[in-house]
Amino acid sequence: MSRIRKYTTALSVAVAALAGPALAEYPEKPVEFIVPWPPGDLEDVLTRMIANDFQETYGVPAAVVNKPGGGGGPFPGAIEVANAPADGYTIGSFIIAVPVVGPTIGIPELNPDPFIPLGNFLTYPFVIAAAGDAPYDDMEGLAAYAQENDVVLGHFGAPLVPTQVTLALASEMGFSYASDAPFDALDCNTLASGDVDVINTTLQLILPCLDNVKVLASIGDQRISLTPDTPTVAELAPTLDVALWNGLFVHKDTPVDVQEKIIAVARETVMSEEAQKLAAETGALVYWQDADAAADQIAKDIETLGTIGQMLGN
Repeated sequence: MSRIRKYTTALSVAVAALAGPALAEYPEKPVEFIVPWPPGDLEDVLTRMIANDFQETYGVPAAVVNKPGGGGGPFPGAIEVANAPADGYTIGSFIIAVPVVGPTIGIPELNPDPFIPLGNFLTYPFVIAAAGDAPYDDMEGLAAYAQENDVVLGHFGAPLVPTQVTLALASEMGFSYASDAPFDALDCNTLASGDVDVINTTLQLILPCLDNVKVLASIGDQRISLTPDTPTVAELAPTLDVALWNGLFVHKDTPVDVQEKIIAVARETVMSEEAQKLAAETGALVYWQDADAAADQIAKDIETLGTIGQMLGN
């Protein structure tokens, strides 16, 4: 080896040593998708599809971790994402309540909002429902019945958007619930038990008994394909027009190139034949709303929830 070549080789080694180890390309270790609710509902099912495709695309383990608890806060799943390193290895699959309500209810980790949306992918077929033997068939009938009888409401948490919308709709229609209570799950068993008279829940959770329940209204501005004769809350009270969506979020300091890799997989997953079939079967809307549009949606929903809060005296 010539003297010049020896010198060049030595210099290259020295420069590499000074530069330190090369940065590993994302992802190079397991990734977690955090769902702050029990398994089985639509956001959980779709997030698992995304995680499976992420694993196949990038060749690293990707798992969904359910972190339920505290329907009205403190959202332990969201707190875990907020406290995780901003490196894309902990991804939140969040409903509207986390970015819209979370920063306002005294959770230090969520105020100010630490997240950035990657995109929204699901609008829930969220409904207000009663047991099949209830002595009313629609919201007008419920309003009349509640004038003379106690009606108990079951929900996922008092500060959450569907609960606030349900309570505001009652106020608009001139009645109030005698009492209400939060549940981790609101399904066929909840109504069958008789513990509550009315629930607000996703249609997915009552599909097994849909023939034996009465769907009184759906929350949002579009009727659900599986209950086309049921009016929306927005039809009954236009000021209460809020869509109940779910999206993917990461810490706002997460590198842009990392965000883009997550988005690329998620966007393809939710537009897949499998995901669109799930939408048709459940009445959900499954799509991809990009980060900028998702941020605009959050701003709009914060404004609408402010109006609802004023109605309810919150």
